[in-house]
Amino acid sequence: MDSISNMIIIMKNAQLAGLETATVPYSKLKDAIGTCLKKEGYISEVAKKVKKGHPVLEIRLIYTDKKPRITEVERISKQSRRVYFKMKDIHTIRNGSGLLVLSTPKGILSGKEARKEQVGGEALFKIW
Repeated sequence: MDSISNMIIIMKNAQLAGLETATVPYSKLKDAIGTCLKKEGYISEVAKKVKKGHPVLEIRLIYTDKKPRITEVERISKQSRRVYFKMKDIHTIRNGSGLLVLSTPKGILSGKEARKEQVGGEALFKIW
């Protein structure tokens, strides 16, 4: 099972259900993705907690005018097919209203940050 797909789908479904938080199993990669989404304003807080003896990542969601901030997600790289973008191939998502998340040599970055740092990498997912 793809843990990144699982994480973004849990966040999307929690937003559409009107929940305040979403909880996913902890990993360093998911923590880095959560930090990137927090920096870009898609979620308000990411915290590592322990529930029933297992580490989990608790994600606090954002709503603007009672509308969910995350309405749709699309996984780009999958376990069966990896997709890599060069720096010049990174473009805006949904005319700037979306976000592309990449795994780069400099860590997990948004598309804007990757262009600023002039690095490419594996395209993980799009979110809007």
